Amino acid sequence: MKTRLKIRSCSLSAKKPKLNFPLYIAKRYLFSKSNKNAVNIISRIAVVAVVVGAMALFIVLSGFAGLRDFSLQFTNVFDSDLKVLPATGKTLTFSENASESINQIEGIEAFSTIIEERVSLQYKGKNHIAFIKGVDKNFGLVNPIDSILFFRNWFSSNADEAVIGLGTANKLSLNVQDYNDLLEIYVPKPGTGQINRLDPSEAFNKESTVVSGIYSVNEELDNKYVFTEIDFARRLLNLDSTTISSVEFKLEPGAEEAAIRRKIAAVFSEETIIKNRIQQNDALYKMLNAENLFVYIFVSLIAAIAIFNIAGTIIMMILEKKSNIRTLISLGLTLKQVRAIFFYEGFLMTLIGAIIGLLLGVTAVLLQRQFGFIPITPSLPYPVRFEWINLLIVFTTIAALGGIASKIAARRISPTLLR
Repeated sequence: MKTRLKIRSCSLSAKKPKLNFPLYIAKRYLFSKSNKNAVNIISRIAVVAVVVGAMALFIVLSGFAGLRDFSLQFTNVFDSDLKVLPATGKTLTFSENASESINQIEGIEAFSTIIEERVSLQYKGKNHIAFIKGVDKNFGLVNPIDSILFFRNWFSSNADEAVIGLGTANKLSLNVQDYNDLLEIYVPKPGTGQINRLDPSEAFNKESTVVSGIYSVNEELDNKYVFTEIDFARRLLNLDSTTISSVEFKLEPGAEEAAIRRKIAAVFSEETIIKNRIQQNDALYKMLNAENLFVYIFVSLIAAIAIFNIAGTIIMMILEKKSNIRTLISLGLTLKQVRAIFFYEGFLMTLIGAIIGLLLGVTAVLLQRQFGFIPITPSLPYPVRFEWINLLIVFTTIAALGGIASKIAARRISPTLLR
């Protein structure tokens, strides 16, 4: 009978869950006050440093995400979903058959043919180098011209009118809808023959137009383009009705871009390059991604300096609890388990600080989005964007830095220290 009871008690004890003793002791140390007030103060300062580091990193990443969206919003209204360009040279052949073939491709909502070339603008003796962008009647279906129009009206069909950028208008001191003084557009004539310097008409094609309106996107684009009807650009450049510079496309929501790109490429007999919105602005995207990486590394280094206060705090706790550590070793704990106690304690401090910091950071970002407490200008609040990926990045970064700091501190426990 005694033997059976003994076997039963052993089987019951075997079913009990195994206790992670170092983690249990670490929790006790974490939430108990130290006998020395200085250690308590330093521990609180270390946690506050983690809170500030996590909060600052999340706010900075959210702020940069907002600035990135703010910068890219101009490309969203000015650049098309897809753009076809010639692989070599400046022009493509685009016939009626090509137009009909594109109309049959599913997933394309609208497309517009474009003629683009560098020109010289002249108005009342002032000159400016820009690009003429001749567009067809579908251009407004591909790009939201209402979003970029700053003053007056878009040009009318068959009226020899143009729309210029705000920067160009300021440089030329140009009056809108000035029928007395027209905007003159010059482009060099093709060819390599001898030119009579006394007669500019031999060297340049010239067309005159009245400016019907002004667009505004950003400083660079406001100085770059002058929009006209495509037939006006063809006449200026002496191009036939099948010659274009590019085709811009607007895709239907949810359309499969890769499949549409293959079908578009098959329409053209010439070799083409097809770019999406990101590829049309690859330099801008690369710059923004590089800046984002630099900001992340820079703020992470600042956070690391603050978080490594954890290491100093853990070392002070180790020195304070030397007698307790000797007792634990006497009870059978190994040096590895004792180190694990203080590693867990530092890591738990880091996790608590990270969670509190992220909660404060998320609150600050959401309040800025809602109320715009911090402005760039009196009428423009500083843009921020909440992204779950930033939440994960910050938590992982802070946890990793805290783990490294705790590991470094815990390894200070050695047989020599405990003598």
